Amino acid sequence: MKITAVEVLVCHARMRNWIFVKVVTDQPGLFGWGEATLEWHTRGVVGAVEDLAELLIGEDPTRVEHLWQMMWRQHFWHGNGVTRSTAIAGIDIALWDIIGKVHNVPCHKLWGGPVRDSIRLYCHLGGGNLESFYETPVENAQQFADLAQQAVADGFTAFKSMAVPPTMPVEGLRPVKAAEACVAAMREAVGDDIDIMVDCHARPSPAMGMKFARALDDYGLYFFEEPCWPESIDSLAAINAAVGTPIATGERMTHLAAFRDLFAARGCEVCQLDITHCGGLTEARRIAALADAYRIALAPHNPQGPVSTAASLEFGFAQPSYIICESVHNDVPWRDDIVSEGFTIDPATRTVTPNTRPGLGIEINEDEVRKHPFEQELPQRVFYQDGSVGDW
Repeated sequence: MKITAVEVLVCHARMRNWIFVKVVTDQPGLFGWGEATLEWHTRGVVGAVEDLAELLIGEDPTRVEHLWQMMWRQHFWHGNGVTRSTAIAGIDIALWDIIGKVHNVPCHKLWGGPVRDSIRLYCHLGGGNLESFYETPVENAQQFADLAQQAVADGFTAFKSMAVPPTMPVEGLRPVKAAEACVAAMREAVGDDIDIMVDCHARPSPAMGMKFARALDDYGLYFFEEPCWPESIDSLAAINAAVGTPIATGERMTHLAAFRDLFAARGCEVCQLDITHCGGLTEARRIAALADAYRIALAPHNPQGPVSTAASLEFGFAQPSYIICESVHNDVPWRDDIVSEGFTIDPATRTVTPNTRPGLGIEINEDEVRKHPFEQELPQRVFYQDGSVGDW
């Protein structure tokens, strides 16, 4: 069996262009799907996939580890830059899809079989709608409460919010009190039985991240995400040690050694590796094994397209420390037209039962993808009141 082509299909989905990777073999009808979505870097990732393809044509697609090592170590530069690691991930996910199809089993059975009967989903406020999630101002605590109630009405028992505003390296009480008001409003609206996450988007400095973490510590958050830059591992560890709320991070880390340093410093309690950015399922499984050694939970970052979700779920059904799956369902109205999925979602509880189809269990409708060709992603820019550049 040989790889004959590595194809890329780009599907515009407003804030992101979904980058689907199709690895084709010389066996009739045998191919695999992966995803390499990286917002605002679409052209770079597509080019990186094309560069990597020359290493793979003519190779046996079932030698996944061997091919991963080639993609990461050859071409001289190691594959830990986000564009290259994302391209590797898209191909790697597709190779695992092929192996599942070869053996006629879901991917999670290749890794020892299911370790749980179901996986809980959580949503973004607004279901992934760009304006609801990213542009609801923290001055409008009531809107946070209303969106929280809608998430619960949609069946979710957990949701994520962006209730922390961009701040300069040091600010006073005003933004902290605004964030606290939003979280208090959400907690009052949904009660104690619903899990609330707050995503800082790595906007705060370590000093401000500590302020926000302490101010929100009494609200029983499920986790508090990226309270400062991911490069600030010592500061993440200090915040994690200072509060009872579990700190979550990892979506911007792209290789095993970065997670080694994070875990060794105890910089988090929840690892948010992104399977589409960290080198795919092959590297994600190594990161998961390392997380297990530190008893750190897994909640992969997954606001991308449907192949990413299928990969996260297959991964989750085989990983003991996996706790919850991030999901997006309201980013574009035609999402379900793009994909057929092998897993089943209970709309009343937003829980997923395992996929029973081979590989990732998905089929991509290429004709529907072509109805949404590449467009430049919507810009998301942040500036502070004095005009200096902030973090989105």
